[in-house]
Amino acid sequence: MNERDDDYFMGLALEQARRAAALGEVPVGAVVVRDGQVVGAGHNRRETGRSALAHAELAAIDAACRELGGWRLWQCDLYVTLEPCPMCTGAIINSRIVRVVYGAADPRAGCCGSLIDLTALPFNHRPVLVRGVREAECAALLTEFFKDLRQKRAEKRVPPGQGNAQ
Repeated sequence: MNERDDDYFMGLALEQARRAAALGEVPVGAVVVRDGQVVGAGHNRRETGRSALAHAELAAIDAACRELGGWRLWQCDLYVTLEPCPMCTGAIINSRIVRVVYGAADPRAGCCGSLIDLTALPFNHRPVLVRGVREAECAALLTEFFKDLRQKRAEKRVPPGQGNAQ
C-alpha cells in the first residue's frame, strides 16, 4: 500500500466512525483490507450492544475472518481512526494482521506506541505500525463528539435553586 491508499482506506474507517457517532457511540471506525479490497468493517457499538467487546477493530477483524474463512489475516491491513487499546492490539497480534494504520493517538489507552507499545514485545507476530494518517480529521471527530456529550450532560443538570424544593 502507498500513502494514497492509506488516505483512501482511512476515509472508509472515518465513514465507519461517523456511523458510530450517529448511534451516540464514541466515533471509532475500522476496516480490514486485503489486496486493495475491504474484507471487514466495523464501528464502536459498546453502548448499543451493551458489550465491552464491541470495539470497532474487533468488529472489523471478526467480519474479515468470516469473509475470508479463517482467523489468520496474514495478508491484511487494518485501518482504524483511533490507536488500538490493549484488547484490540491483542486481537491484531493474534490474527496476524500485517499492518496497522491509525489516525489519532490515544494517550490514555493506546497500545501501539502512546501509552505502551504491545507490538514491540516478543510475541509471535509483530505488525508494522503506521501512525497519524488523517490524524487531524480523526482527532477532530473525537473532540467534537466529546464536546457535544459534555454539553448535553451540562444541559441535563438542574441549576442550583431551580430544582423541586418541597
